[in-house]
Amino acid sequence: MSAETDMIKLYSGRILALAADMPRTERLDAPSATAKKRAPLCGSTVTVDVKVADGIVTDYGQDVKACALGQAAAAVVGAHIVGLRTDQIKIARDQLLDMLKNDGDIPEAPFDALEVLQPAKDYKNRHASIMLAFDATLDALSTLETSA
Repeated sequence: MSAETDMIKLYSGRILALAADMPRTERLDAPSATAKKRAPLCGSTVTVDVKVADGIVTDYGQDVKACALGQAAAAVVGAHIVGLRTDQIKIARDQLLDMLKNDGDIPEAPFDALEVLQPAKDYKNRHASIMLAFDATLDALSTLETSA
């Protein structure tokens, strides 16, 4: 298979559909915390706003400037993040990273739709972009923990 064919396979219809239908793309007014992360290799960025009450994410907004893989990951995160605690989000982030780097299992529900990104494990230069939504979210949440 040629590299071009591999890339076409990587950007499957499911990935493109997720990227095209990303939820929570509006920034929040008066968020509890905000964080921006950038993937140094490709320049993709994700900025997230979170509202948190009693340790649970109650609202979420994101501004995603990334490839379709980063957008697809952000779409799954945005669709399922509200109602979760930091520890649940960290577990999902670690599971996604393990899936990409170590051929680990797909993340558990509610993030199991990230399975669509399994073909990206062979494209290490795309991993940082895929991780941005989780990384920015956890950065934002960590500022709340350190200021508490």
